[in-house]
Order: sequence, then structure tokens, then C-alpha cells
Amino acid sequence: MTEQENALFAQWRANCPRLVADGVVSPADYLTSTPRICVVLKEVNDPEGGGWDLRRYLADEGGRAATWTNVARWVHGIRQLQRGDEELPWAHYERVDASFRKAQLRSICAFNLKKLPGMHTCDPALLEQHAQLDRHYLQAQYALYEPDITLCCGTGDLFAGVVGLPPHWQRTRRGVWWQATAPGKYVVDYAHPAARVGAHMLMYGLMDALREIRANAGAGAQAPTVA
Repeated sequence: MTEQENALFAQWRANCPRLVADGVVSPADYLTSTPRICVVLKEVNDPEGGGWDLRRYLADEGGRAATWTNVARWVHGIRQLQRGDEELPWAHYERVDASFRKAQLRSICAFNLKKLPGMHTCDPALLEQHAQLDRHYLQAQYALYEPDITLCCGTGDLFAGVVGLPPHWQRTRRGVWWQATAPGKYVVDYAHPAARVGAHMLMYGLMDALREIRANAGAGAQAPTVA
């Protein structure tokens, strides 16, 4: 899988020399994980930088705490939910460190819609411009992963448009948008992990939504046609 990603990035860099590679952190962990989780974000925060590998950064350092601590919490909670284990109290998640982040993030796919790095605050117009220009590369990259859960972090509408999802969104009772793309596979449009909301509210809001989605996801959902 890493070889396929790297071959795609090698072509991509012809038009984007400062591309920040991303994708599956550890193929062995991702391919054996249940469910397979793809986290769709916007861009890395590295103004005037780039040319590095987000996969290696997450594996070696656990990423920037401001973003990746919550992602690691969510991944752990999703795994608990999948196994049918009892939901853990917030005290278990309140203080986590880089070793916890690294352990949880090994099994995910981290997927940015804009491979060129940006600043602390993302420019929505630039994000959309780059995602649309790179849509065929993004489609090819996403097709490598076959995730069970695609967790869009403030990126749902743009991601759906770029990869060609049909307008079949549903909404949970508490307002989280989602759609099934195949039996047992779904895309969830959720908040960015660094959103200015209590981390405990983000954590349990997502778990609540996923419980409802799992209960209601249509067993006969059809995969989208990628444009």
C-alpha cells in the first residue's frame, strides 16, 4: 500500500513540489484493524514549508497535540464501540500523551484534501481550489484504502464533491450528517478535532452518533460512482 501511495505522490509532486505525503500510517495495522478508519482533514499547518511525510510524523511523534490528541481519543473510542466494550469515562481520556497518540494513530489513514501546507487558519477558497484541481489524484488515493468509516473533520461537503458521493446524506437525531457508501461502510461529517468545543463533548458526541449510525445504516446501501 505504501508503494502505491508513493508512486501516486511521485506523479503528484510534478505539479506540487512541496506536497506533504499522507495516508496510511502503518499498513499492517490499518489492514488488520476493525473498523478501518480514514480521517479526512484539510491541510497541514506548515507555512512556507512542506515536502515531508505526515505518515512518518504521526508514527514517530504522534503529530501535533492540538489536532491529533482528539483524533487518537476518537479512534480508541471507536475501537471500544466496535468490540462492544463498555464506554470508558472521560477520566480515561482526559490526560493522554504522545505515546497514546502514536499507539492509536498507527492504525488509521490520515488524508488531507490539500497537500500543499497552509497556515494555522485554513483559507476555504484555497482549500477548495486545490482539492478541485487535484480531484483525480485525490480520488485515486482514496480508492486505495477501502475504509469502513470515513470521518470528515469539517470537510464533508468538499470531500463528497471531490470523490463523487451522491447527495444521499442522512442526519442523526442530534444533527450529525452521514451516508452509507456500501453495506457496513459510511462517511460521517463531523467537527474538526481542534474545534473550540470541549474535548469531552466532541468525544462522546461522536460516539453517540456512531452508535445511531451503526444501528440505522442501510444494509443494502450502494457504493457511489466516482466521477
